[in-house]
Amino acid sequence: MTFFKKLKVKNFLMLTVAGIINAIGVTIFISPVNLYDSGISGTSILLSQITPLSLSIFLIILNVPLFVYGMKKRGKVFTVYAIYTVAIYSVVAWLITDVLPIDVSVASPLAGTDLLLCALFGGVISGIGSGTAIRYGGAMDGVEVMAVIFAKKIGISVGTFVMAYNVLLYVICGLVMKSWILPLYSIVTYYAGLKTIDFIVDGLDRAKSAIIITERPTEICDALSYHFESGPTRLKAKGGYSNRDKAMIYFIVNRFQVAQMKDIVHEIDPYAYITISEVADVYSLNNKE
Repeated sequence: MTFFKKLKVKNFLMLTVAGIINAIGVTIFISPVNLYDSGISGTSILLSQITPLSLSIFLIILNVPLFVYGMKKRGKVFTVYAIYTVAIYSVVAWLITDVLPIDVSVASPLAGTDLLLCALFGGVISGIGSGTAIRYGGAMDGVEVMAVIFAKKIGISVGTFVMAYNVLLYVICGLVMKSWILPLYSIVTYYAGLKTIDFIVDGLDRAKSAIIITERPTEICDALSYHFESGPTRLKAKGGYSNRDKAMIYFIVNRFQVAQMKDIVHEIDPYAYITISEVADVYSLNNKE
C-alpha cells in the first residue's frame, strides 16, 4: 500500500503529456524524413526502417526490459512511471502513423522534406517531451537506465556512456543506410533535444548564486535585503592568509540583478570578494530569512 501512495496522479498526467509531445516530435518531424532520434528511440526508428515491424512496437520491446532490469537501481516508482511514459509514447506514435489521417510516410506534414527544419523542430519537441518525463520522475529512453547501471562498471561517466551509444548508433545508421547525410543531420536533432532537456529539467530561467566574502556583513546584508526584498544567508568565516574574522554571504539573484548586486556590495566594501555561479531551480516557501 505504501508503494501506491508514492505514485502521484499529477505525475501520471504530466507523463501522459510528455509521451504525447515526444511522439509528435518523432513521428511528425524526425521519422518521416528518415532522421534518427537518440537512444532507444533512434534505434527503434532504424529497426522500423529495415524490418516489417513498426516504430511503436520496437519502442515497447526495447525499452520495457531495460526499465525492468534497472528496477533495483532506480526503484519501483521510477520503473512504473517510465514504462507508463513509454507506453503513452508508443500508443500515440501508433495512432499518428497508422490510425489518424496524417500522411507521415514520405515527408513531415509541417516541414516537408527540409532536413534542417525537421532536425531542429523534431529535436526541440522530443526534447520537451523527454525533459518533462525526467522532471516528473519517469524516462523516455532505456539507454539512461543502461548508463546508470553499466557506466561505472566500465569506468566512464553516465553522460559519456549515453554519448558513446548515440555516436555508435549514428555510425551504424550511416553504414546500414549507405548515406551519411541523414546521420549527420541526426546529430543536430540530438543536440537540439539535449539542450532542450537541460532547459526543461534544470529550469528555463536559471538564477545566479553569489558568494560574498566581506568584513562588513551586517551593512551588506541590510542593503541586499532592502534593495532586493530577499534575505541573504550569512556564515562566519576566517581569512586563510590574514587570519582575520570575516563573513561569507550567500545570496540568490536573477541575471538582471547581478550588476546591481555587485555595485551595492562594492560601494559598502570595496575589498569584498564576490563569486558568481549559475544555479537551476530555486525552491523556497519564504524567500526572507
